[in-house]
This record gives sequence, structure tokens and C-alpha cells, in this order.
Amino acid sequence: MINFLLLYIQGFLAIIILMSFLWIISVFKKNVSIVDPFWSIAFITAGITYFLNTNGSQNRKILVLLLLLVWGIRLFLYLGWRNWGKSEDFRYKQFRKDYGEKRYWWFSFFQVFLLQGILAWLISAPLLAAMYFGENIPLQLIDFLACFVWLVGFIFESRGDYQLAKFKSKEENKNKLLTQGLWKFTRHPNYFGDATVWLGFTLFSISVNCFFPIFSFALMTFLIVKVSGVTLLEKTLINKKPDYKEYIKKTNAFFPWFPKK
Repeated sequence: MINFLLLYIQGFLAIIILMSFLWIISVFKKNVSIVDPFWSIAFITAGITYFLNTNGSQNRKILVLLLLLVWGIRLFLYLGWRNWGKSEDFRYKQFRKDYGEKRYWWFSFFQVFLLQGILAWLISAPLLAAMYFGENIPLQLIDFLACFVWLVGFIFESRGDYQLAKFKSKEENKNKLLTQGLWKFTRHPNYFGDATVWLGFTLFSISVNCFFPIFSFALMTFLIVKVSGVTLLEKTLINKKPDYKEYIKKTNAFFPWFPKK
């Protein structure tokens, strides 16, 4: 267990080095938004660190790392493309205004970069567990269940992002709501997909009889639903889009289900 904790701390250090480098860039660019695309890269950084320093089942290690790379690179490219050429996100602009330009350059390190680094590190626990334990446990039924759950989540997240980007690209849809495709069954298919992807990674850790990383999935889901995702976004959408209240009445917020009549 000591070795496990040491490797977990190594993952933390690797993430903090990445976040510190991004923070320095943000100070010169005066744009904290650059952290957003690198959220998934923080997990990849930890995942590679764990992969190179563990002795778990090689097949499981490779499988988990490949799924992590597919999820992380896709999200990085999508967020990078979405934010390219845009000014700082309104959330960070408000923080900059609230705390003052003269001190936000250093305050942002603790409020944004260090905080996100710590959260990514905590959530990365199932990656380490799946790679560290189970050296003598071959791939089994729960590993294939984990792959299936991961795939469901990945489809919801990537397809939801694609449908929304395509919808927003059409001028005639300005100020309109997307209520078709996956968005017909949940108001946030991409957020549901993200949480489900991490449920898949958590199942990999359970397959090697390590259960404590369930807290990572719970933390990720809590952040998505109550902190930085659903709740925060809907406060803005209710004010911006008058039809959103009707959309709320008909469509589940998170878990996909058929629209209410």
C-alpha cells in the first residue's frame, strides 16, 4: 500500500507540473481559459505516470490506458477547437473583475490551476488501482462490462458534443434550443457521458478488488451535476433562453429517458 500511495503522489506531482506550466502561459496571455482543454490532459499525464510505474495485469493496463487516451485526446481536441480564437471565458472574466486584475494573476494559480489539478488527481484513483493491483487477475467479465459502460459514456459525450456543435454552426439556430438527437432524452448528454466514462474506469478498479476509487466516480459526478456542469450552465440558460423552462418540464436533466408529455 505504501508503494501505491507513493505512485499516487507521483501522479499528483506530474499533474501539478503540467498545471504550473499552463498557469505561467495564462499569466502572459492574460487568459485563464487555456486550462479548460487541458483538463483531460491532466488525466492522461497521471495515467501515463501510473502505467510506467506499475506491475498490474499488462492487458488491463494497456486497455485502460488506450481508453483513457481516446477519451482524453478527443475531449482536448474538441475543447481546443471550441475555444480557439475566443476571448477569456465569462466565468474567469468575472473572477478577474471580482478579485482585481493586479492580484488575479497569482490568485488564479490557487483558484483555478491548483484546484483543478487536485480534483483531477483525486479522480484519477481508479486508473492507478486498475494498473497497480491484479497482477495475477486476467481480464474477466467485469472488465468487459467496464468497456461497455465506457463505450456508452463515450458515445453520449462525443455524439452530444457533435450534435450541439453542428446545431450552433447554423445561423438560423441562433438563440434556439437543441431538443433533438440525444438532447431529446437528456438536457446534458455530454455531461452524462462524461460521468459514465468514469464509471467505466471505476469498474476496472473493482475488477481487481479495489473498491475505494468509487469515491472518484462520485466526486466526478458531483462536480458535473452540482458544481461546474449542469447547475451552473442551467442558471445561465434559463435567463438567456425563454423556452428553456418548457424544455426542463419535458426532458430529464441528467439521466436519459423518454420526454414527458
